Amino acid sequence: MYMDKGPLLYTEKPVLGISACCMGSPVRYNGKGWNMLDNLGRDKSSFIWVPVCPELFSGLGVPRDPIHIAGESGKDVWDGTGRVIGRSRSDVTSDVIEGCNIGAKILEKSKVKAFVYLDGSPSCGVYRTSLKNKRIGKPPGVFGAHLFERGYFLIPVLDLQSPLKWWDCKRRLLAFLWIDSAEIKNKRDIYEVWYRYKFICQELDEPWAREKGNELANLDHDPDEEYIEFFKKEIMDLLRKPSKTNKIINSLWKNYSYYRRKTGETIQGILEPDTKRNITTVARELSLMERASYDKEVFFGTAPVIYRDVKRIEKDRI
Repeated sequence: MYMDKGPLLYTEKPVLGISACCMGSPVRYNGKGWNMLDNLGRDKSSFIWVPVCPELFSGLGVPRDPIHIAGESGKDVWDGTGRVIGRSRSDVTSDVIEGCNIGAKILEKSKVKAFVYLDGSPSCGVYRTSLKNKRIGKPPGVFGAHLFERGYFLIPVLDLQSPLKWWDCKRRLLAFLWIDSAEIKNKRDIYEVWYRYKFICQELDEPWAREKGNELANLDHDPDEEYIEFFKKEIMDLLRKPSKTNKIINSLWKNYSYYRRKTGETIQGILEPDTKRNITTVARELSLMERASYDKEVFFGTAPVIYRDVKRIEKDRI
């Protein structure tokens, strides 16, 4: 494990799956697509992107009839109790399942653990399967249900348009990826991981984090492999859930106060807690806090893991 005084470092460039139409590919039923990655600016290059389109892989072509789920949700399609129907009443269930399986194999082959999805899609949608404001469809979609059930870290593509929501997604994603690959062998390893993760867990679900902390405090032996895997899964499932703006701001100020006590320094650009600011300003303050904490080797519990490739780590240490 990489346990230094500052943040944990994730050194492999994260691989993200993405609905192909959100990366600019004109593969929607009406031949449209949006390049949503432009919203990320330079941050786009911090990831490897794997675009997939389950509907295109289904052989439906562009343009095509829009499809909808006949059943409670996309999960029912996998269970055999739901169907996928085209506008012309054609049954394309088997085609869509095949397309979703192809997409899943591509993600697996690319070692993707996280996916940026288009909510409102009957295939990729997770919480909505209709783009109409007054219709919520029958979420999750067919591909969305597959990804959700298999524990993927799921990012709504609209979160790429909000600096604060994107910052929240990114810091939770890095924490998700790090613990997924972490080698935890004994009680000491668990304690070290929990020390790093307890702050973000408290922010996301304080009652659960308090209960888990008490459980670990009473752990009197090295846990078996089953316990360790469940411990990792619990934290990963929690990290899949977004935080709230007020909780993020409170966590920022708490950690900044700690930073000032440890270093005796302030960070130019971080405002007083009672100063009014918009979410773009908050996101910028959080990024400043991350960078300063890394430079000074001061732990920033709100974002316990940061991405740094090996070459950049060596450059930072020169």
